[in-house]
Amino acid sequence: MGDENNRIFCLRGGVQVPTGGIVRERRQPQESVQFRYRQYSLDERRRVWHFAMLFFDAYTLEGNFRVFTIEKERFFMTKSQKTTHHLTVAALLSAVAAVLQFVEFSIPVMPAFIKLDVSDLPALLGTFSLGPVYGAAIQLVKNLLHLPFGSSAGVGELSNFLLGAVFAFIAGLIYQRHKSRAGALWGSLAGAATMALISLPINYFIVYPAYVVLYGLPLEGIVGMYEAILGAVAHVPTQNALLNCLLVFNVPFTLCKGLLDVALCFLIYKPLSPLLHK
Repeated sequence: MGDENNRIFCLRGGVQVPTGGIVRERRQPQESVQFRYRQYSLDERRRVWHFAMLFFDAYTLEGNFRVFTIEKERFFMTKSQKTTHHLTVAALLSAVAAVLQFVEFSIPVMPAFIKLDVSDLPALLGTFSLGPVYGAAIQLVKNLLHLPFGSSAGVGELSNFLLGAVFAFIAGLIYQRHKSRAGALWGSLAGAATMALISLPINYFIVYPAYVVLYGLPLEGIVGMYEAILGAVAHVPTQNALLNCLLVFNVPFTLCKGLLDVALCFLIYKPLSPLLHK
């Protein structure tokens, strides 16, 4: 083959493009001036070099550092963005909880003034996704939204907040220390049990005395509603009629209400997780 077949064209940057025949590597003298974004060729070497320069610029705080920042923000939220997201989710869950508080059901074996609802469910979702403080805050906002429409002069809202806040806070606190499905289960069960236990002093010392004062309802009349349902069972635990009714009736009812919220939470938490943990 002649010299024409062995002819080699050298592009800018020292890249050799053969036109035919045997490829000969020609050593180019090292240039004294180095260009920052030199494009060596149309092959992979240019791409690798350009990536290396991007990575290098991230440390020199020049030029392409903006590219690194954009990639970082794509996967991680800043502190302010995270706070905004938490507040938005908490507000949405509070609104849903306020609506659910209006959807209440009467139970045939219960006195007419006791209703069943699942308004604690959004707070339970919030305490697992955002934290125990947000769970308690959702309970507060929920009852504040319901207060103008309530018929208990704020007594029912106060009781609902105290019980619901304890429920959500304890569940979220245990889950925060043991972030697993088992931790969420034990936390929610502990929260439901604690809510049931503290419902006894709250109803005995706050709710029913307030109803007697505000509405002029005789305590005997309230106890009579329980006795009409429970019969002789209402007199078994102690000699205090109201305390008996609360022990036999309200505490188990509150526990069952909390367990219902726990069951619903475990059913819907995973499908809603992408929205709660954006």
